[in-house]
Amino acid sequence: MIVAAGQFVVTPDWRTNAETCVGLMARAAAQNASLLVLPEALLARDDNDPHMSVKSAQSLDGEYLRILLAESQRNVLTTVLTIHVPSTAGRAVNTLVVLRAGKIIAHYAKLHLYDAFNMQESARVDSGDNIAPVIDVDGLKVGLMTCYDLRFPELAMRLALEGAELLILPAAWVRGPLKEQHWATLLAARALDTTCYVVAAGECGNKNIGQSRIIDPQGVTLAAAAEAPQLICAEVTKARLEQTREALPVLRNRRFAMPVLK
Repeated sequence: MIVAAGQFVVTPDWRTNAETCVGLMARAAAQNASLLVLPEALLARDDNDPHMSVKSAQSLDGEYLRILLAESQRNVLTTVLTIHVPSTAGRAVNTLVVLRAGKIIAHYAKLHLYDAFNMQESARVDSGDNIAPVIDVDGLKVGLMTCYDLRFPELAMRLALEGAELLILPAAWVRGPLKEQHWATLLAARALDTTCYVVAAGECGNKNIGQSRIIDPQGVTLAAAAEAPQLICAEVTKARLEQTREALPVLRNRRFAMPVLK
């Protein structure tokens, strides 16, 4: 099947951002993609206000997602992105949502909050407590993660052991010394750790790197974007997955049990 990742610069206006998402959804559907991954925290962003997305938080039945769900009704595309959803006063949950056929078919509250490199996502955002369910997209099992989750290999491994064959990652990977190298290395590592395909979409702009990637189970980059807005596509196949897992049976060879999430 064809998978896609779309990246763009999120603006302070949520309506503009919703329409950009709709445009990327239409373009991916026109290229016969079955899956589209969009970046993280797509409601609103302002370089001068790091809390803009939290301040703009909307519920899952809010107008932002209603606009995207209307586009979702027009095709068979499965679309994945994250928005901030209100929790307690002044706080929100960074929530990944999966859209298909005009409905939200799954959602996931980000487990690992970005309290690193002199940033503190937890100052305004509440973490989730549960691993997302593995979903089916055209016969391929798909595991769900968000941005900083990438740095925690046990989450990717847990999803693979629960049947995931492809991992998706909406992200807003912040620029900084060696951060682009970290991004590229970790994406390839998670593919190799789990022998899964990886589809990662990164928000671009002044503060985030973009660099969306589609990587195969042997760590080979099938498609990549640079720092500008772009839609990338690649074909993923069961044959490549099965060939890799036969030659590199790390999921069978491993000797350690996964810890239970508390």
